[in-house]
Amino acid sequence: MTCRANLTTQKRLASSVLKCGQRKVWVDPNEVSEISQANSRQDIRKLVKSGLIFKKPQASHSRFRIREHAAAKRLGRHSGHGKRKGTAEARMPTSVLWMRRMRVLRNLLRKYREQGKIDRHMYQELYVKSKGNVFKNKRVLMEYIHKAKTENARIKALKDQAEAHRLRNKAARERRAQRIAAKRDALISGEQQ
Repeated sequence: MTCRANLTTQKRLASSVLKCGQRKVWVDPNEVSEISQANSRQDIRKLVKSGLIFKKPQASHSRFRIREHAAAKRLGRHSGHGKRKGTAEARMPTSVLWMRRMRVLRNLLRKYREQGKIDRHMYQELYVKSKGNVFKNKRVLMEYIHKAKTENARIKALKDQAEAHRLRNKAARERRAQRIAAKRDALISGEQQ
């Protein structure tokens, strides 16, 4: 039965030389007799240089399980009633949802105004409607804009048509009045002769 040498002192000195804890010091088990002779820091440094003693590498802290868990959470797992600590308001405040929605709608309105898709009057009207919670999302606002634009175009076309009709009627009235006046003049001149 072989007696193992006590390397407590050597490990203590090595941890001081290597600037690490004693649990991080690795001692070559095949060279125990040589290492047990070392009783100074200088001897330990020589052994470190020769590779009989060295500092163990830092143990890695794997993030594999964390990444897997995060990927599952993105798919909607691990978020049932048992996993919830705060109220629904605390987890996702309604004010944050409101701010997000307002920013999306206002950005869209600003973009449309700059592109000339809507005029400033329509912009102002829709801005106020957005603030008044009329549009629940971007799609609804876009649909409303398209409907409003087609409706405005229809009204404008009807107005133009009515205006053209009015002008045509006015011109016809004027021509008729001229004809009547010409006939009257002809009658008056005929009576004078």
